[in-house]
Amino acid sequence: MSDRRALTWPEGFARHVLDRVDSTNAEAIRMVPRLGGPTWIMARRQEAGRGRRGRGWTDPPGNFAATLVLRPGGSPADAARLSFVAALAMHDALVHLCGPHLNLALKWPNDVLLNGGKLAGILLESVGSGGEVTALAIGIGVNLEAAPSPDLLEPGAMRPVSLRGETGLIVTPDDVLDALARSFDHWWRQTRAYGFAPIRAAWLARAARLGETITARAGAVETTGRFEGIDETGALLLVTARGRQAIPAADIYFSGG
Repeated sequence: MSDRRALTWPEGFARHVLDRVDSTNAEAIRMVPRLGGPTWIMARRQEAGRGRRGRGWTDPPGNFAATLVLRPGGSPADAARLSFVAALAMHDALVHLCGPHLNLALKWPNDVLLNGGKLAGILLESVGSGGEVTALAIGIGVNLEAAPSPDLLEPGAMRPVSLRGETGLIVTPDDVLDALARSFDHWWRQTRAYGFAPIRAAWLARAARLGETITARAGAVETTGRFEGIDETGALLLVTARGRQAIPAADIYFSGG
């Protein structure tokens, strides 16, 4: 396991640790008018966590639930690409805490996998005006201690796993917050200095099932093809029987789960 030496909190980021909230994203949106800059909000207990497309997110004690609030400006598409920054940051924070042999991968668009199961999820919610994102909440949940029962999942959902269940390692939410804040700051600086290109390259180097056949479902539309990568907008690239397709938003399913 890597050395969990004390990490310096990144300059310019505030931190709020709360005992209990309904949802860290909901709390983040409520706090936006009072925040002066980038702020991490972590909860010891989250009682009404949310996943993508309105799905629930279960948070037993010991799991990680936090939201980063930014004022990125720019378009909704620009803000959406920050999900890749968050996924990279989460991946690298876990490697720092647990060591380089941790079997992690990134699943498009914004999940972190461990041993092929879903360890962490990311949910972006924004506040905007006139086509510009004035505030962005990046919610991140990690199954550190326990994963939800498969019985609670919708059909076809990826197998959930926990860090402790898969590895026996005990990592606290405070450990994760410190490492994640540092890692996010690093990748966010990269994207502000050089654009999406370095983020895209780093994300692809950690991507799950690259080069393999996967299925993308967007509403009633299902597309199966070889996962070729992501384009400069973050859209999924599939090579299908009808040619190469770019898919901006979908749920992804792997054969065999």
